Amino acid sequence: MAIKYSDFKVQPLRDQKYKVLQNICYKDIVVPAGYRTNGGNIPRLFWSILPPNDSEMLPLYIIHDYLCDREQYKKADEYLYSAGIELNVTKWKLKAVYYAVRLYHKIKYYRKEKKNELG
Repeated sequence: MAIKYSDFKVQPLRDQKYKVLQNICYKDIVVPAGYRTNGGNIPRLFWSILPPNDSEMLPLYIIHDYLCDREQYKKADEYLYSAGIELNVTKWKLKAVYYAVRLYHKIKYYRKEKKNELG
C-alpha cells in the first residue's frame, strides 16, 4: 500500500517543532504517535527555497528523523527518497535534500569509521 499525505497527522508545537498524532507506518517501520521532530535541518541560508517546515517535505523529514534517532542513517536516507517518490514530491526538492543528507551521512560515517579504527 502506497503512503499518502493523509497518513501524516501532526501538531505544530513551539520553536518549529512538530508532534506526530497517530502512528505512521512506512515499509518496515512505525513512527509512533507522540514522536517529536523539528522538520528539516536546513541551513538558514537556504530557507527561502527549502524551508524546514515545508508541508510537502515534512512527511519525509519525520521518517528520516525517526530513523536517524535510531542511528539508521543509510536507511533513513533511502526511505526519505522512496517516500518522496511515492508522495510525488517536487523532484528538484527531493533530489537536493536527498543528496545533501547522503553527503552529510557519508562524511559522518567516514569520521566514525576512522575514529573506531584508531581505537
